[in-house]
Amino acid sequence: MAGKRVSIALAITVHLLLAGFLFYGVRWQTKAPDVVEVELVRAVAEPAPVAPPVAVPPAPTPEPPAPVPKVEPKPAPPPPKPDIAVKEKGKPKPEPKPVPPPKSEPKPRVDPFQEQLRRETEELTQRKQADSAAQELTQLKAAQAAATRNKAIADYLARIRGKIRGNIVVPPEIKGNPEAVFDVTQLPSGEIVTVRLKRSSGHAALDAAIERAILKSNPLPKPEQADLFSRSLELRFRPLDE
Repeated sequence: MAGKRVSIALAITVHLLLAGFLFYGVRWQTKAPDVVEVELVRAVAEPAPVAPPVAVPPAPTPEPPAPVPKVEPKPAPPPPKPDIAVKEKGKPKPEPKPVPPPKSEPKPRVDPFQEQLRRETEELTQRKQADSAAQELTQLKAAQAAATRNKAIADYLARIRGKIRGNIVVPPEIKGNPEAVFDVTQLPSGEIVTVRLKRSSGHAALDAAIERAILKSNPLPKPEQADLFSRSLELRFRPLDE
């Protein structure tokens, strides 16, 4: 019974201590802090030293401006008369009318067969013209060559006749200018092989005189070109020919 009483007394004591601890702890937390007052003082800057006054020179007196010459305005021309103004203005130029673009004619339809035929005809015509021109050129060259050859042969025969004529002694009884023709055979060196009377002049003395002149002219002159040489020559003589 005594132990029970002691336990109850300890329990009461513990509860009282706990209640006092809680009370003082809450009061300590709710107590307001002390207020601290601070006075702020603004710093004032010292005044700057004042500079001494500077003497300013007096401003120069401006010179009076030069007088500007007065320009008198020219009198304005009188306004043009109304009729002259209308004439000067003239009539308004007529605006050019736009020219319409030319109408493109439709291209004719080309027949392939006709086109091929036309092309072949033109080619054939051109070939014929070219062949004709070439043939004419060939003929012209041949004619020129023949003319050159004939001239060279004529010069060659003229030299032969000239040599023979220098050896002819014409009989005094010959009248007129009869012609005698001789065939002469020669070698490439000009040596005479045979002389034959082909047509008589009608005078035996003249024919004999010409034959003697031919034999006396041996060897005959040679041509300048070897291809002009002829083995057989037909020589014609007349006593009065130069």
